[in-house]
Amino acid sequence: MGYWRLRTARTIASVCILLLPCAPAPTQERDPAAVIRGVDAAVAARFENILGFTDVEHYAVYRGDDQVHPAAEMTVRDTYKKGAGKTYTLMSQSGSSILLHFGLKPLLANEQTINQSGNVEKSWFDSANYVMKLNSAAVQNLNGRNCIALDIKPREVAPNLIIGTMWVDARDGTLVQIDGVASKNPSAFSGTTHMMRQYTSINGYSMAIHARAESDSSLFGRTVVTIDYSDYKLETKTGK
Repeated sequence: MGYWRLRTARTIASVCILLLPCAPAPTQERDPAAVIRGVDAAVAARFENILGFTDVEHYAVYRGDDQVHPAAEMTVRDTYKKGAGKTYTLMSQSGSSILLHFGLKPLLANEQTINQSGNVEKSWFDSANYVMKLNSAAVQNLNGRNCIALDIKPREVAPNLIIGTMWVDARDGTLVQIDGVASKNPSAFSGTTHMMRQYTSINGYSMAIHARAESDSSLFGRTVVTIDYSDYKLETKTGK
């Protein structure tokens, strides 16, 4: 009987130990310099390994308080070749001819200029172009991915460089989302432009999936431009 009482006592003790509340694991401290090195490595790997890609991009312009019915729309096929830049093939367009001619077409032309060899490196989200500071040591869930947030400020000012926040994948440093304001207004007539862009991972590389830019000025009022990216086909060094 003594044996069975001893065994029963041990079993009860084991169960009690299992039921005791566990102390939360301490938050893992992240080395900001290591995080930034990971971001730089992911940006460099993307540029080095993607030889080209095509995708379909849908642009929509909204004016004033109407964020449902676009005042102008355009769908294009974007073809990127490393070293050569981007070319756009018009697939469809509709709406205000003024917005198409003076809004969306200059936007595409600006994208072509930014992506020319010698220019594209200046728009990368890396430590060469941005001062980066760890926003928080905690990992955040964003768009279903575990992310690290960094505050970013461009080392130079330009309409396509932003002051704001960048979220990167906690595992590999690839870009997940950016959000902020343009460091320089596109023109003297436009107000501050707020920009957001979301990215998805395709074959391990960050590719834009949705973008939104909003500006408000006394001359033009509120204008919102959205871009949706789809049907990516990548050409990489590995063939994936």
